[in-house]
Amino acid sequence: MTEDAPTPEQIETELAYFTGTQNYYQYLANVVLTDGAKHLADRAGAYWLMDVVASWQVEKRVACQPFQHWKLEVEDDNTATVVADDGNGNEIARQEIPFTDFPLRSTRLYLVKDGKYRVLMLPSEY
Repeated sequence: MTEDAPTPEQIETELAYFTGTQNYYQYLANVVLTDGAKHLADRAGAYWLMDVVASWQVEKRVACQPFQHWKLEVEDDNTATVVADDGNGNEIARQEIPFTDFPLRSTRLYLVKDGKYRVLMLPSEY
């Protein structure tokens, strides 16, 4: 028996409970996910979004930023745009997504450099 996909409202409600993290999950290279970021990836089928953020970390203009704000905006035609800034509104990365079935209209993530790791988290976990 398979579980029904969660509604956007259920996902939003669940994400609201994440404040801080107890665990870190090794993702790609030196990127780790917090409990909330992993929950978003699991429940919204959004490991592709984690891939987008992690893949940009090889770009010097992105990697040199100790704090990064990532925002995904989904359009009515199921295209999307992922934009990153340095936390002060200065854009450091942009990627167009030709199709997504991401269930939310938008979401935000922070990536913070912490020693040798880059921690990807929900804003409520910052």
